[in-house]
Amino acid sequence: MSDKTKELTRAELEIMQILWEREAAFVNDILAELPEPKPAYNTVSTIVRILEKKEFVSHRSFGKSHEYYPIVDKDSYTKGYMSSVLNNFFGGSASRMVSFLSENKGISVEETDEIIKLLKEDK
Repeated sequence: MSDKTKELTRAELEIMQILWEREAAFVNDILAELPEPKPAYNTVSTIVRILEKKEFVSHRSFGKSHEYYPIVDKDSYTKGYMSSVLNNFFGGSASRMVSFLSENKGISVEETDEIIKLLKEDK
């Protein structure tokens, strides 16, 4: 994965999901959308600053407040992440990945056919 699409921690991904959904948010907005038990304000603020340092988000300043927004879109991150999973766990083989998912996650024949159809269309 490139630097911009490196894997996010669970906490970082949870915050990115909110930013991707909202398109921009202040720390209080993010905090309001997190499930209980809610982390401390400072924890969320620290994670957002880490995401900014990793170049996943940027901000607009409003006095002492900062509104954060994603600079890596969800599709780009997902493609990079899934490409990494495909290469690191399945040797780059989509059929091995589909086979694994079918055996371990109970994918139906219909879902498998849909995956194959999508893969054929992508080529």
